[in-house]
Amino acid sequence: MSIIVAIRRHDRVTMAADTLTCFGDGEQAPSRNCTTRKILPMGDAFIGGTGWAVYDDIIDHWMQSKDAPDLTSKTNVFSYFLELWRSMRDGYPFVNDQANSKDTPFTDLDSSFLIASQGGIFKVSSDLGVTEFKQYASIGSGSEYALGAIEALWDRVEDDDELVRAAVQSACRLDVHCGGETDIVHVQTA
Repeated sequence: MSIIVAIRRHDRVTMAADTLTCFGDGEQAPSRNCTTRKILPMGDAFIGGTGWAVYDDIIDHWMQSKDAPDLTSKTNVFSYFLELWRSMRDGYPFVNDQANSKDTPFTDLDSSFLIASQGGIFKVSSDLGVTEFKQYASIGSGSEYALGAIEALWDRVEDDDELVRAAVQSACRLDVHCGGETDIVHVQTA
């Protein structure tokens, strides 16, 4: 369970995430014992993931033999995740490639991803759908609270780090599955 937010303004994307480590619905690791970095560097971009933490391990392992992808457009982001999904299905036998519901023909990653790149902000939904955001986006269990904070503070808070920190901290205060420190990264936009 996580909160990841990204805003785009001042010629850059600023992304932030909590660092709480949860196991299931109730077990949480104290921050003095374990923190989780939920934002992975990917060349000139960053990928933040919510849902199954094993995706961090899979992406790290899979990328060891690859060059950093170009994640600067919606098409490129979709192509990257499509290739990742194919590799997971073929190379990681513990990954289930069945749809989560009989009502949909699409796979279900049971996780979402937020991309911060020179091209902007992109959200990858659990069905691999990619959405580009012009100003801000959030994913994770506390995303509604974070989006509310960003919307309320957008015209009032000029400092990007302060804004994303306020969004993450709002989610951490209001959603029991978010917590820990706030991790912040930046990407200059084209």
